[in-house]
Amino acid sequence: MQPDAGSRGFPEAEFAARTARAQAWMAEQGLAGLLLMTEAEVRYFTGFQTLFWQSPTRPWFLFVPAEGKPVAVIPEIGAALMRQTWLEDVRTWAAPAPEDDGISLLIGLLDPLARSGARLGVLKGHETALRMPLADWERLIAALAGLEIADATGLVQGLRMVKSAAEIEKIAHICAIGSATFARVPYMVSEGQPLEEVFRAFRREALAQGADDVPYLVGGADRGGYVDCISPPSRRPLARGDVLMLDTGCVRDGYFCDFDRNWAIGAADDRARRAYDVLWRATEAGLAAARTGNSCHELFAAMSSVISELDDSGGDIGRLGHGLGMQLTEQPSHMAGVETVLQDNMVLTLEPSLSYGDGLMMVHEENIVVTPQGGRLLTTRAAPDLPVI
Repeated sequence: MQPDAGSRGFPEAEFAARTARAQAWMAEQGLAGLLLMTEAEVRYFTGFQTLFWQSPTRPWFLFVPAEGKPVAVIPEIGAALMRQTWLEDVRTWAAPAPEDDGISLLIGLLDPLARSGARLGVLKGHETALRMPLADWERLIAALAGLEIADATGLVQGLRMVKSAAEIEKIAHICAIGSATFARVPYMVSEGQPLEEVFRAFRREALAQGADDVPYLVGGADRGGYVDCISPPSRRPLARGDVLMLDTGCVRDGYFCDFDRNWAIGAADDRARRAYDVLWRATEAGLAAARTGNSCHELFAAMSSVISELDDSGGDIGRLGHGLGMQLTEQPSHMAGVETVLQDNMVLTLEPSLSYGDGLMMVHEENIVVTPQGGRLLTTRAAPDLPVI
């Protein structure tokens, strides 16, 4: 039985299943283990969740062997929390220790693999990072000269792209919180209100609706539209004829939503209404195309064919959505030429965007689950016509 959406964490069986899937794929690729260092990957296999990752001072390591449970090699400050997870082998050191920040412990753990000339998987590819000092990595590799380092990016990202039923419940729960927060915006926003205060009001409401945090909130507002959607909010007051957009990544129990909404302040001009209509219908095309067996390219093409009614900039559009889960953006990307095949229970964003008028832009975003019949909405669908506040 799956936990209800409002519950915290996962049962041990969830992590055992993830590890077993990883080990099956490792066997196919001839890997004796995975060495993971980044927050999402460590949490994916352990359930270890803490804001301590915000500090760059300490490295954290997780070794997933070919058989058995993962092994944590972490600073002592995290030992009590890590021992609450399903892991049994937790090795620690007093950190920070720049002269030896866990490297000796890692060498001791991995030396048997090096002596046998085994292959160790690490993340090398797109959307990955080496979360340890390069000098420490060089020292580690020099001490394990017999070890063959292989790229495990595809393996780990492939695992994380397809969500379990329990993960989907958590994402659906935070999407419902985000949807309820957006529904309150017309009651929180008014002409003359500084955009900066709109952002603060949205964050307060999202927390009141049940979000743990709102680490991502961007948007914009200007006459007839907005020129970018990532700048910090200004003190400029909302004016009649503005188009306001808010794009949020609320989080609960370690899982994100990521979607936006657009409103006109007082009145909407024809160009803004037209842009909104095109994007709404592009999203409908995306929902229909988000079927098991289609590719990300086909999903992109379905949305861009509608967008081209108003904006034929083609490659300038960039990607039209991405994966979603423990991180705000995950693999895959919906782009021309990306042949990643959509699978049941992938959680994605549909994010068509376009340019119009004199340098204006508009973005529309929903969160969905891939099914054989098409995308199933996790967010409450935006209104078909540009709402006016």
